[in-house]
Amino acid sequence: MTNEIDKNNSNSDDEINLIDLFAVLWQRKKLIITITLIAAIGSVIFSIITIVLPPEISPLPNVYTPKALLLIDNKTSSGGLSSMMGNMGGLAAIAGVNLPSTSNISDLAVFLVGTNTFLDTIVDEFNLIERYEIKRHVRTESRKALRRDLRASFDDKSGVLTINFTDIDPVFAKDIVDFSIELLLNRFDELGLDKNKIEMENLEINIANTFEDIIRLEEETRRLERSVAFGGTQAIALDLNRISMELTAKQQVYTQLKIQYELLRVEMASEMPLFQILEMAEVPDQKSAPSRGLLCIIVTFAAGFFSVFLVFVLNFISNIKKDSQVMAKFRGVYEK
Repeated sequence: MTNEIDKNNSNSDDEINLIDLFAVLWQRKKLIITITLIAAIGSVIFSIITIVLPPEISPLPNVYTPKALLLIDNKTSSGGLSSMMGNMGGLAAIAGVNLPSTSNISDLAVFLVGTNTFLDTIVDEFNLIERYEIKRHVRTESRKALRRDLRASFDDKSGVLTINFTDIDPVFAKDIVDFSIELLLNRFDELGLDKNKIEMENLEINIANTFEDIIRLEEETRRLERSVAFGGTQAIALDLNRISMELTAKQQVYTQLKIQYELLRVEMASEMPLFQILEMAEVPDQKSAPSRGLLCIIVTFAAGFFSVFLVFVLNFISNIKKDSQVMAKFRGVYEK
């Protein structure tokens, strides 16, 4: 019986506490409504101002984020990349640079986009130091600014690398993304990761050089044949025989090179290349940020919670002022 009475008293106290809290809020409802309305109206006015002002001076301008998609084949990037990363790792450790411990081209691609060499090339190409009005520590600050807006991410499921750049100028942002894609592919060419492509280029060079040698030897052969026809010496005949043998050898080499070239073309056609550009960046016609509507909602709710907290603080202060004993403690005259 006693337990039931205690429970009833506890429930009654909880109800009284809730009623008291609600009463405090109701007494200062005008303050809560006023603060919330001011915050809501202020956030709306602020949002309108940020739209009206030019993006260069707006505190919250519209920004645009074009992106490019690059398909990367990680399956064919095991041996060569692992060996290269191992060789580079020792030099990088001496220089104090941490390279990613990976044998995936996708991870290396994301890593390269954030390297100082990559960033400096973009900074110099688009004169970002002047654009961002950087006066001190120009290299460090320009890299920070570029890292903030330039992003590279890889989706393991689709195998697609995404590069995007955010700026108030959509055309400028697109140019940055296009240049980044071109620069990244050039960096991979310099690293020599695509062995088939390198072999193809070497074969093309050798075929062109061998063909030039064949043309030269054929002209030399015709010249010597004319000399022999007009009563040339035995030495000329020997030279003609030597050049004819050399011409035959060059022709055989040329034939073998062409066969290798065609076989490699067939092999490359049947294999997936390391890099495929799926989609180049486009000039976006819709902003990517900010969400002013969401901002207004957040500010309004935050102001509402703040006003409720303020009401309880004011009520607490008011109760203290009404309690003479507590006030006496503050005045230092209360004695036990």
